[in-house]
Amino acid sequence: MKSNFTSDLRKEKQLSRLLDVYYEKSLVYYDICRVHDMKSQMAGIDLMFTHKQTKVIFNIDEKAQLDYINEDLPTFAFELGYYKEGWLFDQHKKTDFYSLATAIYEDEPNIFTSCKVTLVNRKMLLAFLNKKAISKKGLTDYCDSNIKHHGKLKIKELNTKYEGYLYF
Repeated sequence: MKSNFTSDLRKEKQLSRLLDVYYEKSLVYYDICRVHDMKSQMAGIDLMFTHKQTKVIFNIDEKAQLDYINEDLPTFAFELGYYKEGWLFDQHKKTDFYSLATAIYEDEPNIFTSCKVTLVNRKMLLAFLNKKAISKKGLTDYCDSNIKHHGKLKIKELNTKYEGYLYF
């Protein structure tokens, strides 16, 4: 299978230009600093939002639906694991918020013109899952017991229409 790594990096760089415009326009109480060092990026930090008055810093991990350009998918997948631990439950990540870019559109090749951005508070998401009695182990058990499953898998603890499901 052909690697898309170089193409994905190019798309991410192109999208970051649009996202930076959105952040600067919408987050007027924050200074935005894009992070370029690999160690920080591996720790789940693509950029930092610093509150202009309080100086509180929030680490942001950007995720984008770059394989679905010019489509508006009604969902976003949180990676639980594949060959290594997924970013949602990885305790080594220093992410405070996920910036999820969806509905990414381009009017001409490689020129992104619009997208939707949703900021998700990681601690609140994990607390929500905990309140619903959904743990990393519980999700792993769902996966292990449905190893041959393909497609959408309902989780009894969640309303699949509003709260989520597993997808293989």
